[in-house]
Amino acid sequence: MNKQAYVGFASDINAVVVVFRGTQENSIQNWIEDLLWKQLDLDYPGMPEAMVHRGFYSAYHNTTIRDGIVSGIQKTQKLHGDVPIMVTGHSMGAAMASFCALDLVVNYGLDDVKLMTFGQPRVGNAAFASYFKRYLPHAIRVTNANDIVPHLPPYFSFFPQKTYHHFPREVWVHDVGLGSLVYTVEQICDDSGEDPACSRSVSGNSIQDHITYLGVSMHAEAWSSCRIVMDYAELRYKMDLHGNVVLSKQQQQSGLSNERRRHSAQ
Repeated sequence: MNKQAYVGFASDINAVVVVFRGTQENSIQNWIEDLLWKQLDLDYPGMPEAMVHRGFYSAYHNTTIRDGIVSGIQKTQKLHGDVPIMVTGHSMGAAMASFCALDLVVNYGLDDVKLMTFGQPRVGNAAFASYFKRYLPHAIRVTNANDIVPHLPPYFSFFPQKTYHHFPREVWVHDVGLGSLVYTVEQICDDSGEDPACSRSVSGNSIQDHITYLGVSMHAEAWSSCRIVMDYAELRYKMDLHGNVVLSKQQQQSGLSNERRRHSAQ
């Protein structure tokens, strides 16, 4: 449909499929840092006390993408009948997919809407998560190992009503085992949206776990393609060989400053 999302028909599941692209170009490192400090800043229309992330909401609702998706769904169902609608996305695309699925149910009155996202950040508070669960009770959020993005914006358990809160249901994909006996499990989490036994039980500090889901790499091979592009040489984080990062708001010293320090030490 356009470079941000796609609407089509999947014959293997007999459904309209709405797919949102993940974080664009090489901006993921800056986007993650922004999420670390982002506050709830928008009341969700028609849902008292529900607050959401303005950027994610606006990326779907306040652009032409919304009309294009609805038009694409109508055209596809005209060709294939009143088939179910599957909405999906990765990373920022997962956040947009969530708002899209809710919009289709609440504002367009569509019944058979399913949602499955991958590596999704939090998009709203606990009140919003409660509404979301009511309208999309079978939504699935797939998280991968130590993926950093599902941990952002941060959740504070000691202040649950005023902080970001995931909607259910999470499926946490991770490895378990001992020594060489390691296997991958898909753990179905509780219906709270913030199951402490799932991805919240580990440190969310890996970008590498964010760009590979279920064996599929989201890392684009070419510039301007639909998957995430990351230039590791441009990252401003300390990163180990496993892709784990330490986030910091401190500015790095410039090359000139480093050069001066080396001369001073001689």
